Amino acid sequence: MTDQSLAEDTETESDEPVLDVLAAMTAASIERSNLDPETLMLVRLAALVAVDAPPLSYVLNLRAAGELGVSAERVRDVLAAIAPVVGAPRIVAAAGKIARGVGIAIAVDEMAAEEDEG
Repeated sequence: MTDQSLAEDTETESDEPVLDVLAAMTAASIERSNLDPETLMLVRLAALVAVDAPPLSYVLNLRAAGELGVSAERVRDVLAAIAPVVGAPRIVAAAGKIARGVGIAIAVDEMAAEEDEG
């Protein structure tokens, strides 16, 4: 790689490389699936519960689901449907992580808005 191509790559890199990788992985997953977008996001939600995902994983996926029109009721339906398989403690943990993740996202959005104003 030449110095010029390295400089060009550096200029096009995002400030959020990890999020970019996750977004690319998600896009590839969507492209390769025959599920409709809403079903795909609900399946992803179920998988997050099954693997005991951290709060921000829920935020990223629920934000995308919301953009596709997935309602909070559909999310609750998924949690109820998988409860017999994953167990009540995992569902309670997921609900708490969703709430924490949403709280973090709101706080970050508020801080960004304050920076924009200031």
